[in-house]
Amino acid sequence: MSLLKHIFTILFLLSAQLVYGIPVNFYQGSQMIGKHVEIFEDATNTRSFEQVVQEKNFVQSTDDTPNMGLSQSTFWIRFSIANKSASSLLYLELAHPLIHTCELFEITGNKISTEKYLENADFGDRNIKHQNLVFNLDIRPGQQKNYYLKVKGFNQVILPLIIRDQENFFEAAQIGETINGIFSGIIIVMVLYNIFIYFSTRDKSYLFYVLYVLSVGLAQTALTGYGFKYLWPYAPQFNSIATIYFSGFAGIFAMLFVKNFLQLKEKWPPGVIILNVIIVLYSSTGLLNLLGFELLSFRAVDVSGGIGAIGLFIIGFKLSKEDYRPAKLFLIAWTIFLFGLFLLVLRNINILPYNFLTTYTMQFGSIAEVVLLSIALADKINIFKKEREESQAEALKVSLENEKIIMEQNTFLEKSVNERTAELQYANTELNVTLTKLKDTQTQLLDSEKMASLGQLTAGIAHEINNPINFVSSNIRPLRRDIDDVLEILDSYDGIQDVDSIDGLQVKIREIEKLKEDLDLDYIKTELGTLLKGMEDGASRTVEIVKGLKIFSRVDESDLNVVNINDGIESTLIILNYQMGNSITLVKELGNIPSIECFAGKLNQVFMNILNNSIYALLKQKNDNKTPTIWVRSWLKDPENIAISIRDNGPGMPPEVRAKIFEPFFTTKQVGDGTGLGLSIVFKIIAVHSGNIQVNTEVGQGTEFLITLPVKQKARPIQEFNE
Repeated sequence: MSLLKHIFTILFLLSAQLVYGIPVNFYQGSQMIGKHVEIFEDATNTRSFEQVVQEKNFVQSTDDTPNMGLSQSTFWIRFSIANKSASSLLYLELAHPLIHTCELFEITGNKISTEKYLENADFGDRNIKHQNLVFNLDIRPGQQKNYYLKVKGFNQVILPLIIRDQENFFEAAQIGETINGIFSGIIIVMVLYNIFIYFSTRDKSYLFYVLYVLSVGLAQTALTGYGFKYLWPYAPQFNSIATIYFSGFAGIFAMLFVKNFLQLKEKWPPGVIILNVIIVLYSSTGLLNLLGFELLSFRAVDVSGGIGAIGLFIIGFKLSKEDYRPAKLFLIAWTIFLFGLFLLVLRNINILPYNFLTTYTMQFGSIAEVVLLSIALADKINIFKKEREESQAEALKVSLENEKIIMEQNTFLEKSVNERTAELQYANTELNVTLTKLKDTQTQLLDSEKMASLGQLTAGIAHEINNPINFVSSNIRPLRRDIDDVLEILDSYDGIQDVDSIDGLQVKIREIEKLKEDLDLDYIKTELGTLLKGMEDGASRTVEIVKGLKIFSRVDESDLNVVNINDGIESTLIILNYQMGNSITLVKELGNIPSIECFAGKLNQVFMNILNNSIYALLKQKNDNKTPTIWVRSWLKDPENIAISIRDNGPGMPPEVRAKIFEPFFTTKQVGDGTGLGLSIVFKIIAVHSGNIQVNTEVGQGTEFLITLPVKQKARPIQEFNE
């Protein structure tokens, strides 16, 4: 029966020749498609794809980012995309990390293909490892395809749908990773810094502030999807409720912090009642979720957040009017945070556009808030100092008899405060340096990868040339000695001219024979041959190494040249020979392959990066049962392609590591041993050559990199390899 429905659906699509909504004409970069889609809400959550295709109640969206509100309905979105760009690799990104269940139906002629993400799936199960749900759209340039997107809601359903080409997708992902890294770094620094202050002062304000900052950081990480990506990738059920609990904890600890920091019991007792009510509201969010009221718990978070924001603003404003300095700093920090939250709300209700500022406004607002509150806590020490000085001055007026004791206490307190102030200033300086380093890290890592390759090249050549040169230089002295002996024998023959008798001639000949016997002329002849043969071998080896260096260091990446790949492999192995030494066995099986069109220097870089990883893995493992070995093979796969295999019998890789090895900055090496850029560059170079790289690995069974390259390249623009 389902087969008949499926056939009927295909026939219906072919006969209707539908165009869904306003077709999206994609040219390049990125494009929001909210105004180009039609939406149908299935409140029953029971309709099948075949039923939805025939549904006539789709509504044309008028917003760039459709906002369906809090809902547990299933939403069907249909649209058409016409690829006007030159790229055949496009991405559809649903840029709302709180949506975890989604399915895309692609209609190509009479074929319907699907791709889905499930609520209970681990992060590693995603086809594209991104914090948002991303689909790979296979639309050739000039082609138009129709799509249905099925989205299941569990809380706030916002649909920021973005079409991106590959370059824009990677650029946006890199920006997101950088901002998240800076945000996480600042949160960690603030937590560690204020934990140190807490253990120094035992002031509960610092403890509650640390717990608040930690909860805010985790809540923001969960909201942006990076928590599921990095912190709990194997806990999808927890990921669906993480924002509720972390937001609840953040609200509770914020109230406790404000209560202690602003000293509400002494300054304004009614404020304590307000905060206790807000704490109860935040506590109810987790309780509602535990009782099974999921949608109500999300609504309770919004209500608690709104009431909490208003309550804290009232308390800060009230105490600021009384010229209470901590309240002023708190009010500034809280206002900045609320402004970031306000911009996010305006974006979610489509008043503000979906752009860089509105996407990361909460992170920027949170960073500003935690930094200003940290400054306010540091300033509190100065307030304590001032209050103590006033108290001491008052005590001095009351009793002059205690003058000496009070002066000693003043001196001690002055010294303690100055030391603490100096410590805080030093810590703030360190924080500024850390922030600057975080900004520069991206560029430094890429430069590090380039310099590492240059260092390996220099070290390898220096080591390889040093051996034959030493061999030549060590033979010069014995060669000179043997030549001097031969010259001495030749010089003895010159005396024959002065002999004027047969007897004298015989005497002279006996002297020459005696000299030849003393110098062992036969040994000298043999040794001369051996020394000259050794010097000849050393010179030949040096010429071979220099030839290998010339082959390896080609910089012709702006032009395609016809090159024999075996020469590049040989030159790379020459350079890396000093690393392998006698510890690793090398097995070469370089077949008879044709020369290919390629950027030879860049392919040499591919061989070096892969071989480096194999050497590193073999030298790091400790296994006495097998000999560390690397196999390098090349062969003609078919008339149009050659293949290169680089295999080792090292420790291998688990599936989760195998899935990430081509991601930029991912590395399993120890700190200082690698930047995580080597295989990312390898992947890009192979892609530019229209080739393919396959990784075959299993834990304990070694790793094989299988590279396929075309013999002839299609015409294409010059690529930049080292971005």
